[in-house]
Amino acid sequence: MAKLAFLGLGVMGYPMAGHLRAKGHEVTVYNRTASKSAAWVEAHGGASAPTPREAAEGAEFVMACVGNDDDLRGVCLGPDGAFAGMGKGAIFVDHTTVSAAVTSELHEAAREIGVSFVDAPVSGGQAGAENGVLSIMCGGDKAAFDAAEPVMAAYGRSIKRLGESGAGQLTKMVNQICIAGLVQGLAEGLHFAQKAGLDGRAVIEVIAGGAAGSWQMANRHETMLDDEFEHGFAVDWMRKDLGICLATANENGASLPVTALVDQFYKDVQKMGGGRWDTSSLIKRLTAMG
Repeated sequence: MAKLAFLGLGVMGYPMAGHLRAKGHEVTVYNRTASKSAAWVEAHGGASAPTPREAAEGAEFVMACVGNDDDLRGVCLGPDGAFAGMGKGAIFVDHTTVSAAVTSELHEAAREIGVSFVDAPVSGGQAGAENGVLSIMCGGDKAAFDAAEPVMAAYGRSIKRLGESGAGQLTKMVNQICIAGLVQGLAEGLHFAQKAGLDGRAVIEVIAGGAAGSWQMANRHETMLDDEFEHGFAVDWMRKDLGICLATANENGASLPVTALVDQFYKDVQKMGGGRWDTSSLIKRLTAMG
């Protein structure tokens, strides 16, 4: 079993760190709001630390799942950052969805002090984290990935290295681009069914097993029809991710017209007060339009 640190105990990080502890790893946690660290220790054992540096001291692996680029820099860099506490040969695994630019920056900063850096964003949402069945897309040195993979298996069902540093984040961008179009298509289909006087559940029962089927259809159609949007990834976070996708597309020349459009639809949802609703709330925008 390994000595680990886990930085960030949000809706994803809290259960992910719990799975590591359940597998018998020695886990020290850090969270910006110390009360969450205390609650985690009470629930799972292990230990907490007041700074990322102290959490990372002596750790073989340091996992992070925080909010955005600036949050990640904050827990990595500076005198109280994790890098200041990590020894040579240790491995930093970043599960945050961030830009490829900050991944490159931190990969280089880690290399300079003899630390390996694996970008490893996740997909599967809160339910995937709680059930330990996340998909984890990774970039970085192969030796570091090979060492970290058995540790990530505590909460990952599908774990794959896609290439060198940044490849994991780029793959997560592909994931978010695909989800945006899928959810909008499902929202429009269900909205059309309602306007046509059809039973939405019966319609999905017929079409879900065919070419239109998707995870979103199977897992979100009922809550969408019930006008319930507290079951997954928040609109505010999705807009953050789509912003990263669109900025990267501007750099590499990719054309993302549907993604750009759906991003604006999510902006409309935010204006409706739905920033914390889950991403399937795109249907609420359509019903509000009449």
